[in-house]
Amino acid sequence: MTERFAIRGDLLDFTAEPAWGDTESPAVRFRPRRWLLIEDGRIVGVQAEEPGADWPREDHAGRLILPGFIDTHVHSPQLDVIASYGSELLDWLNTYTFPAERRYADPAVAARGAALFLDALLAHGTTAAVVFPTVHKVSAEALFAAAAERGMRLIAGKVLMDRHAPDGLRDDVVQAEADCRELIARWHGRDRLAYAVTVRFAPTSTPAQLAMAGRLCAEDPTLYMQTHVAENRDEVRWVHELFPEARSYLDVYARAGLLHARSVLAHGIWLDDTDRDVLREAGAQIAHSPSSNLFLGSGLFDWRAAEAAGAAVSLASDVGGGTSLSMLRTLADAYKVQAMSHQRLTAWKALHAATRGAAQALSLGDEIGTLEPGQVADLCVWDWACGPVAERRMEVARGLHEKVFAWLTLGDERCLVTSIVNGVARYRR
Repeated sequence: MTERFAIRGDLLDFTAEPAWGDTESPAVRFRPRRWLLIEDGRIVGVQAEEPGADWPREDHAGRLILPGFIDTHVHSPQLDVIASYGSELLDWLNTYTFPAERRYADPAVAARGAALFLDALLAHGTTAAVVFPTVHKVSAEALFAAAAERGMRLIAGKVLMDRHAPDGLRDDVVQAEADCRELIARWHGRDRLAYAVTVRFAPTSTPAQLAMAGRLCAEDPTLYMQTHVAENRDEVRWVHELFPEARSYLDVYARAGLLHARSVLAHGIWLDDTDRDVLREAGAQIAHSPSSNLFLGSGLFDWRAAEAAGAAVSLASDVGGGTSLSMLRTLADAYKVQAMSHQRLTAWKALHAATRGAAQALSLGDEIGTLEPGQVADLCVWDWACGPVAERRMEVARGLHEKVFAWLTLGDERCLVTSIVNGVARYRR
């Protein structure tokens, strides 16, 4: 392993959040043909002139260099059920997801699955993620261990489910709390790992389990919390039946003490204005999962309403409900979702939500998300185009936004050249 090296390419990142619809944004920082200097896993400089002879070099002139993508909601055991046919959310869980997750009680399956999943993330340009394993403690152990081996920034936690789940996928409040505490003691804050109190979704946890999860969050404000909220209309109706005392689905979590600045709530399609105000006040974020929402027919997320209320929005693949680990495909689907609502999502807004914006929403803006000196060197090198159609589109593209939007729309993991994590190349094409 080389402790220091220089890499050259067209650097693209953000210094602020782009305004909605702004294709000429002062928040965009584009530095073509620059050398990025990396030492001991961190970015230490950016310069136009060639570095000295004591710097080993990788010259990717003519290629794009971005911060590594941050996927804020994805399920590690669900690679086995990606692209499963013909169900909405609740049927899909019972038919495909739960049987696949039950297998992760086996330590060998959990270890093999964690390694496959993380290597697949890296092969798609994602260097950090917020991840659901399964209800089994061993699945979280395997995921944390595999991430530590790869030097990845990973947020995860044992899934909590003590009702409305099949045999082999239910825990109980006492044992679940003990498992969480052991995992927190072993993994939270170790290397680049953090623990997330992980509630599957409100219907699969009793009020007693939700209260236990809230206590864990209250005891340690550095813990994250992840769950699902208001993804599907049938799900929303079910939550109302189970928790009639709550004003809304989101209010179930608020009442349990699960909404705070490190809460990541996937989907959030069927929220109202009061819910969005609650998200803003808590500092919580919505992990928008457009590919999954389209594939499962869940609905169209109102990004602009969330933003207008001051709620943070990041982007997520939600595999296996989503159909690809590629954040480029996810961003392209996000554009389509907004277009269906007569809004236009710029390349800048989308890319920011998957890099700097996600990092800031996760309280990690001082570590990842930009190509700023002092940041951890989590970055990816991309070809601008792969294949004759994309190459032709690049030839005629005018202006930076048009070029980046074409790359975002036509590109996928085939454009990825290398993924660097903590200054080490973990994937090469």
